[in-house]
Amino acid sequence: MGREPVPAGRRRGRNWAGAWRKTPGRVFGTGVIRLYQLTLSGFVGHSCRHIPTCSEYGYEAIARYGLWNGGFMALFRVARCGPGGTHGLDPVPEQLAGGARPTWPWRFWHLSARKPGDADG
Repeated sequence: MGREPVPAGRRRGRNWAGAWRKTPGRVFGTGVIRLYQLTLSGFVGHSCRHIPTCSEYGYEAIARYGLWNGGFMALFRVARCGPGGTHGLDPVPEQLAGGARPTWPWRFWHLSARKPGDADG
């Protein structure tokens, strides 16, 4: 019943345009990221090694999966972005893998880790 994501060529902003539940945690998390994008992002520089950028990834992850799961996804994505980390296309997954402990945050560390044999890109 929510609206569909807007195609990339027709988007107005750089953040995820899909429908998401506006819970207090999600609104707070996405608000903090948007505040960073509007203020500090210009001073830090454009040095993200991934597409989408780490702040765009964090915004979408929190909007889709909530402050707890999305926040850990964003935190580990920023950690992977440093020297010796991953690079290239790294979108937010469509679904999170289930498990016995769904709140275990370390499962997000290898969420998009490159496998042997993957082409650099």
